[in-house]
Formats: sequence, structure tokens, C-alpha cells
Amino acid sequence: MDEDRNPDPPLSTEQLQLVAKLSAVEVERIDRALLENSSRGWRKVARVVGTTMMDLKPRPPGIPDLYYSQRITKLVEEGKLESAGNLQFMRYSEVRLREQ
Repeated sequence: MDEDRNPDPPLSTEQLQLVAKLSAVEVERIDRALLENSSRGWRKVARVVGTTMMDLKPRPPGIPDLYYSQRITKLVEEGKLESAGNLQFMRYSEVRLREQ
């Protein structure tokens, strides 16, 4: 089966350890950057994640794209973003800023 058709993998033990070291301020900064790289029009989650990772300076070292994608899921759950598609597939799902 084509691996692109599999959902994004979970974070590894090593990645979970790195994520656990993030401060609340760093997580908030990541979330804010994800929202800033979203728009009112639909954008692929992979695009929002990639742009955020490139733009975020300084970026917390070693934090994988999968974590940023998980934060997008959290922002959708909080009602800050709307989603289309299955968010477990970063390349095949889209988000946009929630209409106010």
C-alpha cells in the first residue's frame, strides 16, 4: 500500500521527550505562528506547518512537523480554525481561520 495513504505517524519517544520540554510560552508562540500562517481561504495543513517551521525564529530545536500538525488539530478543537478532510493526513487536509 502506498505510504502516502497511511495517517501521519505518532510522535516517537524521543520526539515526545523534546515536546515535553516546551514551555507554555513556546507552545503559545507556535500556536500564534500557525494562526498567522493560516488564512480565510483553505490551505493545506502541510503548507501551514512548513511555512510556520520556516518562519518561526528562533524555532525550538528538534520539534518535528508532526507536533505542529497536532497543534493545528488542537486549534481546530478550540474553534480557532476550521478543517476539511482528515487531520491525521497532513498532506490531504486543509484548514482556514474560523469565520468571526
